[in-house]
Amino acid sequence: MENKYRLIIAYNTAQMLLVDKVLRTAGIQTELVPAPPETGTVCAIAVKIDLSELENSSETLKQNDIKVKDIIEEKKLKLQGLIDEKLGRAVTAEFINILRKIENGDGLNKDEIVYLLSTQKPREIEAIYTAADRIRKEMVGDVVEIRGAIEFSNYCCKSCNYCGINAKNHGASRYRMNEDEIMEVVHDLYKVGIKTVILQSGEDAQWTTERLIELIKRIKRETGMRVTLSVGEKRREEYEALREAGGNNFLLKIETTNRELFKEIHPDDDYDHRIQCSKWLKELGYINGSGNIIGLPGQTVEDIAVDILYFKEMGINMIGIGPFIPAKGTKYENHPHGGIEETLRAVAVTRIVCKKVYIPSTTALASLDKDAQVMALQCGANTIMLISTPEEYRRSYRIYDNKNMVDMEAAVYAVTKAGRKMPEYIKIMKKEERRMKNDE
Repeated sequence: MENKYRLIIAYNTAQMLLVDKVLRTAGIQTELVPAPPETGTVCAIAVKIDLSELENSSETLKQNDIKVKDIIEEKKLKLQGLIDEKLGRAVTAEFINILRKIENGDGLNKDEIVYLLSTQKPREIEAIYTAADRIRKEMVGDVVEIRGAIEFSNYCCKSCNYCGINAKNHGASRYRMNEDEIMEVVHDLYKVGIKTVILQSGEDAQWTTERLIELIKRIKRETGMRVTLSVGEKRREEYEALREAGGNNFLLKIETTNRELFKEIHPDDDYDHRIQCSKWLKELGYINGSGNIIGLPGQTVEDIAVDILYFKEMGINMIGIGPFIPAKGTKYENHPHGGIEETLRAVAVTRIVCKKVYIPSTTALASLDKDAQVMALQCGANTIMLISTPEEYRRSYRIYDNKNMVDMEAAVYAVTKAGRKMPEYIKIMKKEERRMKNDE
């Protein structure tokens, strides 16, 4: 049976946004979704339309003199061989039915996702990880993306109860990097071949949107690197200005889609506004990032399942999933950390449900066990973020305790042990060379 959806593939992000705007203005329902890997386009997002609107959409684009790269059928990713006789009585009939849906590329409902997150049967867990790893290979390949993060300010106006740099934590040692300090690190990352720099901070009023715009323009002018922003909630016009300045990606984690739990951990935030911010980022053409925390006080498996469905329905492109780790000076400093196994399972199931997305093997996982970062790469993750904050500041960006400062050596270790590939663009510098460079 022919799929009832079509994907319009644009030549670039600007054209994709224009196509989406023109079609919506003409009354055609559209959805922005991750573009399939076979398109070979630098534009990571496609415009999805119903097959019944294909003729109308084509005519509308023609009338507006818009030529697109391609219009293709939205195809299911079908996998063969997930079900074999060896599973036998080691798995349930319900699990076999879920595997059949995964093999056929069908979507999973909440109950099925809960089952995958909850099962304790060893053969079922093994099959979940196998399915996630195969989907990862089909959708994003074997190369692990390496990105560098600069945590440029730990001042924050928010009072999030789980975060060690929240405004009420008077024990935090505050710092704020200036533009030249940031650019020095940017150039170091550029020299080793890093293609994307992540600018991350608390919601710091002194690092205004105007200052961020100038910083982004300077990064683009001096290095041409892609820029990911993780600077919190802003007005739509601010997101738009940052996008026009050259911001490519934006990470704004939902943390949890449970409204009550969201309010508990974010006492001065509004759930609906956070969702609206993510919608604005999507509309503006950012590669849109979100994510959740596994093991939050009061969180249930059902909550995590709803999170995963949210990522799918919102068309999130980057999904950060990490275990809860307590921080001193916060309401939850004595709460136990989230489990590694529960976090790995969430990574795997997110890959199965969301397919073509970037999923980091998070620093939080590495903070509990460096081999947990290896395991995440083996069950669906495909990205590692280097902590590139200068030595004199990095220990103060304490959103949680005992943070593992993942560097290039740690990334190479995880990628190699996981049997994956480093990007060809990375110029790996040996420890002795780095020491000599620092001594100069």
